[in-house]
Amino acid sequence: MTQGAGRRAGLDGQALLLAAGLADLAVSTVGSVLGTARGLLRRSDAAELAADAENELATRGRLVLDRYAAVPPAHLEILARRALARKAAGGV
Repeated sequence: MTQGAGRRAGLDGQALLLAAGLADLAVSTVGSVLGTARGLLRRSDAAELAADAENELATRGRLVLDRYAAVPPAHLEILARRALARKAAGGV
């Protein structure tokens, strides 16, 4: 994979995380978003707050994708892996 393709995949993933976070935020707090946006326009540190908001949206997006897109590991598979790890470590 070339560096440009890796960077593009990273940007696509970041865009997906931001979009999923924004959708979750819009569904859960539409009213407060409007009030927050109005308050942000009056602040002098708007750039810093915008960067914080972007990080929060990416985090929300990651949580949403983990919640709905990922299949949880099988319970017995987790137990088997723990048992193998204990056995390899010399435990009972």
